[in-house]
Amino acid sequence: MDLQEAWNLSVEQLNYCYNPYSKFSVGAALHSKDGTVYGGCNIENASYGGTVCAERTAFLKAVSEGTTDFSYIIIATETQEPAPPCAFCLQVMAEFCDEDFEIHLANRTGIIKSFRFDQLLPYPFSPKLLDAEKEKA
Repeated sequence: MDLQEAWNLSVEQLNYCYNPYSKFSVGAALHSKDGTVYGGCNIENASYGGTVCAERTAFLKAVSEGTTDFSYIIIATETQEPAPPCAFCLQVMAEFCDEDFEIHLANRTGIIKSFRFDQLLPYPFSPKLLDAEKEKA
């Protein structure tokens, strides 16, 4: 699946959002290094802490099916200016993605902005930090 097709999937995911509280729709398409693409949408909950963002939905779907190597994600919103992932989603990405992982922000008209992961979260708490602590012990 190429970038255009992945963008199409991220926009399609906007149709499946469950967002009765915020009314803010987010769709995502997560591209794995093996070529599989996982869609995700935001799913809200009356207990707000139970809400899951589109990005995390896509990652959870992929990881639950055994995939942990990713090359990029496209995040689509209904807004004119696309929205970046929240810090919680970036932290989930830090678990599975390298600093050069691509994050594409989009809306229904197309991809607007592209970033590397390290541009949006330059100092993540990552598994590498835990490995460094183990080595010191």
